[in-house]
Amino acid sequence: MLTVNNLVKNFGDLRAVSAMSFQINDGEILGLVGPNGAGKTTTFRMLLGLMCPDEGEVLWNGAPLNDKVRDLIGYLPEERGLYPKETVEHQIVYFGSLRGKDPKELKPKVDEWLTKLKVKGKKSSKIKELSKGNQQKVQLITTLIHEPKLVILDEPFSGLDPINADIMKDAIIELRKQGACVIFSSHNMDNVEKICDRLLMIKNGQQIMTGSVDEIKESFGRTKVFLESNLTKSEIMAVPGVLDVKAQGKVFEVKLADPAVGKELFKLATKDGYIPTFSQQTLTLEEIFKLKVGELNG
Repeated sequence: MLTVNNLVKNFGDLRAVSAMSFQINDGEILGLVGPNGAGKTTTFRMLLGLMCPDEGEVLWNGAPLNDKVRDLIGYLPEERGLYPKETVEHQIVYFGSLRGKDPKELKPKVDEWLTKLKVKGKKSSKIKELSKGNQQKVQLITTLIHEPKLVILDEPFSGLDPINADIMKDAIIELRKQGACVIFSSHNMDNVEKICDRLLMIKNGQQIMTGSVDEIKESFGRTKVFLESNLTKSEIMAVPGVLDVKAQGKVFEVKLADPAVGKELFKLATKDGYIPTFSQQTLTLEEIFKLKVGELNG
């Protein structure tokens, strides 16, 4: 279990991270989200011991991090850190050995990992011969080959096509099943929504929202309706509490001022009986992200 208590980091007059506190239980995935410059990478560097906090503490199972605990950490940086002229196998075994693993123990696992992540390339291939997506997958293998208990992933989906992003998502979900603590950052709210148990949103180094995905979405209420009917856009706009309507033929996306407005809209839409679609939904994480960041920028 990872516990972070009131982390603070200053760079001169700039407070990059302010009173950051959270906990990740074994077998749990936490998504750390925020705009560029929010303090995500600085937070990761403090968790890794690469940067000392000015205040606060980072605990693993209730005790401060030490060199033994750091060998239990797997870290995937946003920037690729592979040696382009080295072979895939040598690269993976080398990084695993830095975490205290015997190369003889690691080598038999290389083929298994390459198959698992569907890497297009041989273990004898040089890194520079692989596509960017496959390089990213090899770097993930170097992160996980030593079977870490705490996994930190900084923008793991960056530059991946949808197919490779799904492979990456499956690998992260597998870590949860193995009981690892996982924290990752991403600008793709769809990925966050699909795989994380809880999320922490930060802006200018400050926590602005935390909780499970469902808790956060429900806290904003079901203020969006997808409607298919013979109503006109003007009829829908005339309902008190309707803020906006987007129309495509007979399909409408309606923005409400309050979830209770949905009842009045439903009555109007069904006044003549059956309609094909009426779905009242929460905002997506992406919509919530834009809303919260926009509020703070305003």
